[in-house]
Amino acid sequence: MAVILLRLLFITICLPFIAAQQSNDSVPVGASLTATPNIRPWLSSSGEFAFGFQQVQGNDNFLLSIWYDKIPEKTIIWYPEEGRMVPRGSKVELLRESGLVLTDPQGTQVWRSGSISGVASGFMNDTGNFMIFGSNSSKIWSSFDYPADTLLPTQVILRGGMIISKRSKTNFSGGRFLFQLLEDGNLVLNTRDIPTGNVYDAYYSSDTFDSSNSTNRGEQVIFDTTGYMYLLRRNGQTFTLTPRGLLPSGDYYYRATLDSDGVFRQYYYPKNPTGNSSWEVIWFKPDNICFSMSGVRDSGACGFNSVCSFDGNWPSCECPQGFSLLDPNDPNGDCKPDFTPTCDEVDSNNAGDMFDFIELNGINWPQSDYVHMKPTNEESCKSSCSKDCFCAVAIYANAQCWKKRFPLSNGRKETSPPAKAFVKFQKGDPRPGTPSQLPAKNKDQKSLILVVSTLFGTSAFVNIILIGVICVGFFVIYKKKARNIYPISKSNIETNLAHFTYQDLVEATDGFKDELGKGAFGVVYKGVIGKQIVAVKKLNGLVQDGEKEFKTEVDVIARTHHKNLVQLLGYCDEGEQRLLIYEYMSNGTLAMFLFGETRPTWKHRSYIALGVAKGLAYLHEECSIQIIHCDIKPQNILLDEYHNAKISDFGLAKLLMMDQSHTNTGIRGTKGYVAPEWFRNMPVTVKVDVYSFGVLLLEIISCRKSLVFERDNEGVAVLTDLAWDYYQGGRLDAFVENDSEALDDYKRLTWFVMVGLWCIQENSTLRPTMRKVVQMLEGGIEVAEPPCPCPFSITTCKL
Repeated sequence: MAVILLRLLFITICLPFIAAQQSNDSVPVGASLTATPNIRPWLSSSGEFAFGFQQVQGNDNFLLSIWYDKIPEKTIIWYPEEGRMVPRGSKVELLRESGLVLTDPQGTQVWRSGSISGVASGFMNDTGNFMIFGSNSSKIWSSFDYPADTLLPTQVILRGGMIISKRSKTNFSGGRFLFQLLEDGNLVLNTRDIPTGNVYDAYYSSDTFDSSNSTNRGEQVIFDTTGYMYLLRRNGQTFTLTPRGLLPSGDYYYRATLDSDGVFRQYYYPKNPTGNSSWEVIWFKPDNICFSMSGVRDSGACGFNSVCSFDGNWPSCECPQGFSLLDPNDPNGDCKPDFTPTCDEVDSNNAGDMFDFIELNGINWPQSDYVHMKPTNEESCKSSCSKDCFCAVAIYANAQCWKKRFPLSNGRKETSPPAKAFVKFQKGDPRPGTPSQLPAKNKDQKSLILVVSTLFGTSAFVNIILIGVICVGFFVIYKKKARNIYPISKSNIETNLAHFTYQDLVEATDGFKDELGKGAFGVVYKGVIGKQIVAVKKLNGLVQDGEKEFKTEVDVIARTHHKNLVQLLGYCDEGEQRLLIYEYMSNGTLAMFLFGETRPTWKHRSYIALGVAKGLAYLHEECSIQIIHCDIKPQNILLDEYHNAKISDFGLAKLLMMDQSHTNTGIRGTKGYVAPEWFRNMPVTVKVDVYSFGVLLLEIISCRKSLVFERDNEGVAVLTDLAWDYYQGGRLDAFVENDSEALDDYKRLTWFVMVGLWCIQENSTLRPTMRKVVQMLEGGIEVAEPPCPCPFSITTCKL
């Protein structure tokens, strides 16, 4: 107890002196750093820590961060929440009335260090803590109070505090794993769902809570100056985290990081490194993350359908045979089947003729079974799965059978008991795990081959000569004919998408009979490919603009992967025909959902609004090429079977490279959702999407359309005016037409309306980024009082 009190006393007494010693190296108000490759950072007095911009993921991507500056790796130990990359030319500045403010090259605020004022100076402390002091020398902000994924010596986590893992080693946005000291005093590791933020059960727990005696609960996680980590209970006792005797002797740097694989590790690194020095692990929790998640209702340590293996220090994720990564850039993410899962009615007598199995040894997904049979044998297990349309995988071990459905979760390699996994697929599909066969030739091609083979089968030598001549002749004739009929594009589409012939899609849609909807450049039809229902978008008669539209959609969507974006499955570019094949959304458009006879629940509406916001934030800030959608409206938001919102129709999308800020183009979009700058010959930025989202958000809140059509069939935009009037008058009950569920959640309702009003500001510089919109909708940051959206309209805003 005395030792603990001495350590706490040391930290309390020494920190002010540490700060005082750096007074000569303080960062003055007005100082700034610009994101360029050779910019000198703000260093601590010893030079061990640096604050500034680090280049990651390429030359034009920078991260505002703090790092160890004296080691070759320049290991990053802090960055602002969400870890957003910024382009070259971005700036961080220490301001008297705002603290640290990060802006992009256009001056748009990306991040700030909270709501602080009266700043006197900043310090890059030798503990790795960047501190901001007020005029009376009191600390008003510090990076230690807002940790990222790493803790350092002298740092403390109080009850309610947490750190969040990165998404991956090179993606600093918030990941799936949390390290948090709960209010009940229990230290836990959790997974969370990234789109919704929902936190799942703990996969590690210190068990330092006591419902019967509150003095036994944990109060603080302390990382002391000697490198030891422990949990201090309320009664002064400790719960040891760093095992005694494991710390190396000598002069070392220490850090503790919740890594992107979900494992919390403490590391050390020599302060006088040799050529082969690296961060070494002292201890980690949990002991085996692949098996620690057995009771967690989530995908597990890896993504859905993936398999986790552990070599004693590091877990790894891989897709089993028959599966491939949904997002090639996320090796720890979900795996998708390389075959078409089906749940058609099965004739039990012919099930064996319809399905086959991939056999995988030593693999199990313990959280996905819905039927357990025992005793049984291997053949009976497989047969039962064949006859069950819900069965995706059967696990057989010790005369027992577990039938499992998609998606498979908590996948892992198991050696005991020796289990076999049987993955079911339809015999008509190419065998998963083998290269897909080329499309079958059409009847005319088959007939030609048959005739040529018959005519020249008598002489191998003659066959070779004549077939060569015929091939050259056909090639010359075809190329000449093609040049006369179709303008061949010089830039071919290079994607990993499935390619279909036009006849394939005629058959898939039964002659394009079932129309799902119409867009500005084409019609969408319902179709079936194999056993999968799809949506086929046919771009009609668009030899010029349509081809450009087509290439935009294919090139853009093929490189996007997000829960809130519609997935592109394939395409056709045969002759003048341009078609796109999308996943089918069973619940139609958001317009149908919002403006139908029955008002959707407030819970569903708020969930959908957040989903759309996250999809747009991804397009604007997380893609390798920034994307402006240009036509956000309810008709372009689709809903899947679980009412997840998915943004569709990238036909109007414009691409911006990271170092570009705007684009000049003709007016795009739909009346009622188009931002004012479209009509003013002004540069078009991602803020046009923010405006459209603001209108959409107000529609979602109120279940009212943005336009009211008068007798002359002209649409008059009234919803934005109505929202401002009701907000100003304190009558949000009238805006939602006395929706009791929304009114019961009045605080959320109010800030949703405020966010909508910020998004529709006539001055585009006042509109927030979609990343900030997401944070405001989630309640992560405070929503300020919005000004009048249309300050130049005296009929709407009373000045």
